[in-house]
Amino acid sequence: MSDLIRNKKVGFNFELLERYEAGVELLGTEVKSLRNGQGKLEGSHIIVRGDEAYLVGASIPAFQKANAPKDYEPERVRRLLLKKKEILELFTESEKRGLTVVPVRWYNKDSKLKLEIAVGRGKKKYDKREAIKGRDTKRSIERILKGE
Repeated sequence: MSDLIRNKKVGFNFELLERYEAGVELLGTEVKSLRNGQGKLEGSHIIVRGDEAYLVGASIPAFQKANAPKDYEPERVRRLLLKKKEILELFTESEKRGLTVVPVRWYNKDSKLKLEIAVGRGKKKYDKREAIKGRDTKRSIERILKGE
């Protein structure tokens, strides 16, 4: 399993509680584009409507703009392929106060493209400051140990 695209800010902005693996309905140009490392997950989220889940706000440009359909939209809503039980779990989790379903990364699994999604609780400003402080102290400790 190799990461193709990772949402770097999701770990900083959210406390990830539970992770899921989902397939996504994609066009051929989108698959090629993702395998080429093009695309963006920042600012996107998952919504559940009825008995289906959708990826909203993710941008996937066409692989070759000249060969793309004329009405191609890079930020269109994409349907997630999940089991009904997983969709129901996501719906109940997303209805709870303060919980959001966010995409974490695109990756290859065998010859399939998968999207890792997670249920997350938004971090407060002081939690983010603690994370930055912990990261800085860890970095300085590694520098000291490397210098010896």
